[in-house]
Amino acid sequence: MLALHRAAAATARTPLPGLPASLFRAQLQASALTIKRGAADFTHAVVGGGAVGLAVARKLQQREGAATVLVERHGSVGTETSSRNSEVIHAGLYYGPDTLKTKLCVKGKKMMYDICQKYAIPHRNCGKWVVAQDDAQMDELHKVNEFAKKIGVPTNFLPLEEARRLEPDVRARKGILNSPTTGIVDSHSYMKFLEGDFEEAGGICAFHSPVTRVNPINGGAGGWEIYTKAPDTGEETCITAETLINSAGLAAITLSNSILPAERHRKPFYCKGSYFSYSASGPRPSVLVYPAPRAGHGGLGTHLTLDLGGRIRFGPDVEWVDAPDDLRANGARLPEALDEIEQFLPSIERDAVGLDYAGVRPKLGRAGATFSGGQGGFQDFYIRKEEGFEGFVNLLGIESPGLTSSLAIADEVDELLYG
Repeated sequence: MLALHRAAAATARTPLPGLPASLFRAQLQASALTIKRGAADFTHAVVGGGAVGLAVARKLQQREGAATVLVERHGSVGTETSSRNSEVIHAGLYYGPDTLKTKLCVKGKKMMYDICQKYAIPHRNCGKWVVAQDDAQMDELHKVNEFAKKIGVPTNFLPLEEARRLEPDVRARKGILNSPTTGIVDSHSYMKFLEGDFEEAGGICAFHSPVTRVNPINGGAGGWEIYTKAPDTGEETCITAETLINSAGLAAITLSNSILPAERHRKPFYCKGSYFSYSASGPRPSVLVYPAPRAGHGGLGTHLTLDLGGRIRFGPDVEWVDAPDDLRANGARLPEALDEIEQFLPSIERDAVGLDYAGVRPKLGRAGATFSGGQGGFQDFYIRKEEGFEGFVNLLGIESPGLTSSLAIADEVDELLYG
């Protein structure tokens, strides 16, 4: 077991594979002067450099005397789920009462808009329409509207005549629920900001550093040994940290299972979603358009989103897969997606819709993405300080609205550790 003082570690340790030796040793030597307790290399180790891991690392590094390392297996931040999504700032309409998803989405949305405005991160509060084509879908819209009022999220029904004037290409046979606080964000710019702010505060990003094993020292009371292996040389490196935050996204359950006893293991589920581009000049609505939510559905339906350049894309669809490795968009599902899109955008040119990209959602089961009145087996975020493992915070099933919630999730982790 390794639990060396930072000053000693500066000459005794090999740096993480993705970290220059000089920077690693300088950080250890500097940190040795500021950390009052323990003998670990770092106060915090955050595994996973997606939007949530970045936000958590940034938050923890803001604490006085902190020395935080962000351990990422890829060569840059946000290369998995965080960069393969709709880039939507969600309002918090779908996730039911007394859930972490609702609490953290609503809080995180405000924090997201505030930080984007303060630091000129590209974003737009474009709003969203949720459309109903029949009575059953209209019932779902009423449920969403009633819930939104209970949690203080603004929504309103648009008269269909007014909607046709505003967006003549959008069809809604029964009704439209408007969500004025929904928006879009350049997720890459957002994550680069978090990375830069974290490093400016003294945090370290260790890239190309896949975690191979983790060893709790005295149940975590003595800190954590984190082992990584260089992808090119196979060289194994160990660092120690006083706390461990598992924000590994698609690999989070695997890491969790390697630490917790067998009776607390979970099975990972993966929900792949393909996105589709649109090359024609029209129709081009200026608002996001979503179908009414469906109970038990793994996503929010094939919807229309925009990027900050005004380009349209559709998706994601829902495809349950056994592993998260295949990120090719699935063309076999395009006809089904086109049929769904034509329900709310009937004048679309089908031949102008093509494959774009795909993402995989880390799931805790085959539950629905919406609470939908308690039906459909809704699965909440799992954010927990694990009993019996000192200093270990586990973040599992962090799918949508994880991007929107990221800053609020960071506050939640900080509260679990220090509140």
